[in-house]
Amino acid sequence: MNYSTMAIVRTRMIYSALTIMTITFGMGKDLMAQTNGSTHVKNIVLVHGGFVDGSGWEGVYKALKKDGYTVAIVQNPTISLADDVAVTKRAIAAQNGPVILVGHSYGGAVITEAGNDPKVVGLVYVTAFALDKGESVASLLKDPPPGAPVPPILPPQDGYLFLDRAKFPAAFAADVGPEAASFMADSQVPWGLDALNGAVTQAAWRTKPSWYLVSTEDKMIPPDAQRAMSNRAGSTVVEVKGSHAVYVSQPQAVAHFIERAATGALAAEKSAAGELANAK
Repeated sequence: MNYSTMAIVRTRMIYSALTIMTITFGMGKDLMAQTNGSTHVKNIVLVHGGFVDGSGWEGVYKALKKDGYTVAIVQNPTISLADDVAVTKRAIAAQNGPVILVGHSYGGAVITEAGNDPKVVGLVYVTAFALDKGESVASLLKDPPPGAPVPPILPPQDGYLFLDRAKFPAAFAADVGPEAASFMADSQVPWGLDALNGAVTQAAWRTKPSWYLVSTEDKMIPPDAQRAMSNRAGSTVVEVKGSHAVYVSQPQAVAHFIERAATGALAAEKSAAGELANAK
């Protein structure tokens, strides 16, 4: 290689390094801007559970948008936990800055895994499964608290689960209007056995702050089970009288709870940063 060629190679290497530094600095600047110039995290990602799709978040979405938040709704295929985590991570990656990750029901299993993403600064469980490492939704469902109602899940059909349509309103959406509950029952999304049996590999709530909304009239996840999971996770807890579909029936209350987490998570981030600086 002659001197001229070597000079060209060195020049290209320098330009490449400068480009990478510029991109990295830009990403860091976006994160710092939101953290330093705000009183709350602005990006909210909503993750639905089994048997339903993301449209159930519409009321919560509208309330959060009205209050100035950037909101993304994940449409999980609910075929396997791994696929749902991957879809959720893509939604997280699309956000410009720190994220509050919210999960309902089985969506709690998804955010527990996907929440390990470095952009996620807080987790919100809305009557959801806050699993630990090695646990699956199936492992928790097989051992319900004594006297707890049994969800009307029908036998698997080709590897997928459905709820009994006639029992759906009372079990899933008792405080939702009859027409809306009937529509939810008739528009069920198949829930894959691989999603039900998917085990968490790392629980994000062990390293990140969490908030848990307990629905006291839930017939799908017993309230005592919700309390046990939230207590184990060290979550900030609020109890609301509502069904499993509380995010549909009481969107304003759920939105306010998420906003509380958005403020609390940023405060926790700043506190941790201050402690780190003092330690140095």
